[in-house]
Amino acid sequence: MPKVTGSSGGDGVQAVILTLRILEFLAEQRGPTGVTSLAEALGTTKSRIFRHLRTLAGQGYIVQAADSERYQIGSQLVRLGRLVGDRLDLTSTAQPVLRELRDTLGHAAVIGQVEAEGVRVLTRVPGKSAIEIQVKPGSLLAFHSSAQGKVALAFGEETQRTQVLRSRLEMYTPHTIIKPGVLEEEIERTRRRGWAVAPNEAVIGLNALAAPVFDAAGALAGTIAVVDSIQFIAAEPSDQQVRLTMTAAQRVSEGLGYRRG
Repeated sequence: MPKVTGSSGGDGVQAVILTLRILEFLAEQRGPTGVTSLAEALGTTKSRIFRHLRTLAGQGYIVQAADSERYQIGSQLVRLGRLVGDRLDLTSTAQPVLRELRDTLGHAAVIGQVEAEGVRVLTRVPGKSAIEIQVKPGSLLAFHSSAQGKVALAFGEETQRTQVLRSRLEMYTPHTIIKPGVLEEEIERTRRRGWAVAPNEAVIGLNALAAPVFDAAGALAGTIAVVDSIQFIAAEPSDQQVRLTMTAAQRVSEGLGYRRG
């Protein structure tokens, strides 16, 4: 483990490095670790270590053992690690399926992961059209105005669905659903048929067809979608578009360990 040098006062980079070294060291230990051991391992003072530990504990990234003054990794860091791992698994599993879906239908194909404020686009495969339809990786799609968001509301956690229905729904185009009652009907329709569209609801001229991806535990892991002009993905998509998109979602789900029933 490299030593951390430099004073903590005013040196933000050194402070960040020390924080990361503390987390790395605690993650490598089999049990709780004391301030003295940390200071010796990282080559710095106990007072400096303690200040960082107090901040990390306050944010839930580490916890102090109940029967001692030692520290260990907390639930917030475990959760963060799980989210990153799930994202990597989802992306790597989906990539070949996305390419095949794009090659078959010609539309851009994207995979997204549900977050607190919407569905985050993880990766995409460009469509075959000469005019590029852009859905940038990292983009956050709103729950109420995107096909991916509707899928998340239909198959995700009930608390998240309730929160969205009680919130103010922003109008992006004249076609955006902004009435909670109408959105609730759309969510139920999505749940029944297993897919969603959002023609002209986020951007005029754009539509997406999305289906849910499930993990080994049967929980919603993300969404898979094809995106293109409303000219090529109509408000009522073709049977082929629906069938291939849902098949792609099923394949990615199976790749994550999901089994029906």
